[in-house]
Amino acid sequence: MMNTARLGLRHIGERLTPRLIVIGTISFLTLIDLFATQAILPSLASRYRVSPAEAGLAVNACTLGMAVSALLVAVFGNMIDRRRAIWLCLALLSIPTALLAIAPDLTSFAALRILQGLCMSAAFAFTIAFIAEHGNPEETAAGLAAYVTGNVASNLLGRMAAAALADHAGLPITFFAFAALNLLGAVLVIYFLEGMMDETAAAAGARATGSTGAAAPNAPMHRARRFAPVLMHLANAEIMRVCAIGFLILFAFLGIFTYVNFVLVAPPLALSAATLGLVYLVFIPATVTTPRSAQLQSYLGLRWALIVSLAAAIAGLPMLLSTELWLVLAGLALIGAGTFAAQALATSALTQLTMTDRPAASGLYLASYYAGGLVGSAAVGQIYMAGGWPAAVGTVGLALVGAAVLAATIRRVAAGSP
Repeated sequence: MMNTARLGLRHIGERLTPRLIVIGTISFLTLIDLFATQAILPSLASRYRVSPAEAGLAVNACTLGMAVSALLVAVFGNMIDRRRAIWLCLALLSIPTALLAIAPDLTSFAALRILQGLCMSAAFAFTIAFIAEHGNPEETAAGLAAYVTGNVASNLLGRMAAAALADHAGLPITFFAFAALNLLGAVLVIYFLEGMMDETAAAAGARATGSTGAAAPNAPMHRARRFAPVLMHLANAEIMRVCAIGFLILFAFLGIFTYVNFVLVAPPLALSAATLGLVYLVFIPATVTTPRSAQLQSYLGLRWALIVSLAAAIAGLPMLLSTELWLVLAGLALIGAGTFAAQALATSALTQLTMTDRPAASGLYLASYYAGGLVGSAAVGQIYMAGGWPAAVGTVGLALVGAAVLAATIRRVAAGSP
C-alpha cells in the first residue's frame, strides 16, 4: 500500500513539476515582503529610534491589513475573476513597497505595511482558491504544498536579501528592489499561470453554475446571499477548528522570528547585521520538508501529520534559550520546518473541507491566520519586554501545544485521512 502511494505521488510529481514551479515562484514573489523586513528590524528600530516591541509591531502591522483583506475576499471573492485579481494585487503591492523607502516616521511605515498586507493577503487567498479549483485532491495538495514552499523560500531568501541590501546599499534600495519583484510576480501570473493549470471537469462544471468562479458582471447579488457562504463556513466546527490552528501557527511563528533578531544581535551572541541575514539559512530544511507534507499526510493521515509537525516545532523551543549559537540555530530550523509543514497541512485540510465557496473559506482561514500573527507579534513583544526571552518562548510553547490539541480533534476530512 505504501509503495503504491509512493509511486502515485512520484507520478503526480513528474506530471506537475512545471505547474508546481510556477505556483511556488508566484508564492515567493507574493510573500517576499511579508517577513523580509524582520531581518532589518534592529536597523529600523535604530532609524526611527523606537523600542524592539514598537518596531516589531510596526513591521508586523501588515498582518492587520492581511486579516481585513482576507475577510473582504471571503465576502466578495466569488464576484471576481481569480487570475485577474492575483496579478492586480501584485501590481498594486509594488506601490506601498516602494513608498517604504521614503517613509518619514514609524507611523507612516506601519500604515504602508498595512497596505502591503491588503494586497498580499488578497493575492494569497485568490491563489489558494485558483489552485483548489484547478486540480483533483492530489494535485491540489501538491499545489498547496508548492505554494507554502514558495513562502518558505521567500522567508529564507527575502530575509537574506533584505539584510545584505540594507547593509551594503541602504534601506531605500532594499524596498525598491522588493517592489520590482512584486511587479515581476504580476507579469508571471499574466503570462504563465493560466497556461500551466489544467482545469478539471468538476471545476469547469462548478464555474458553469457560478459556485466557484467569478460572478457574471451583470448578475445581481442580494446582500444576504453575499454573506451566506461566510455564515455557512462560520457554522462549520471543523473549518473553525482549522482556522484556530492557523491562528496559533502564525502567532508562534511571528512571536519567535520577530524578536529572536534582538536576541541574536545582543550579547552573548552579538551577531553583526550582515551575519544576521545568514542566520535565516535555518529555513533551508523547511524548503525540503514542506513539499513532503503531502506525502506525510498520505502516510500518517492529516491528524497525525499535523501533530508530528507541531511537535517538531515545540521540540525546537528549549534550544532557543541556549547561549550556544549552533543550538539556537538548530532550534530555529526545527520551528521553521514544523510550522511551515503545519501551515501546508492546515491549508490542505481547509480545501478538503470546502467543496464550494472556496474563496469564502480561504478568506476566513487567512483572516484567522494573520490575526494570529498580529496578536502574536504584539503579545509576545510585550512579554519579551516585561519578562525577557524565556517568558516569550514559553508563551509561544503554549500556543503550539494548543494547536496540537486542536489538531488531535480534527475529524476525517478525506479518504485516507483518519
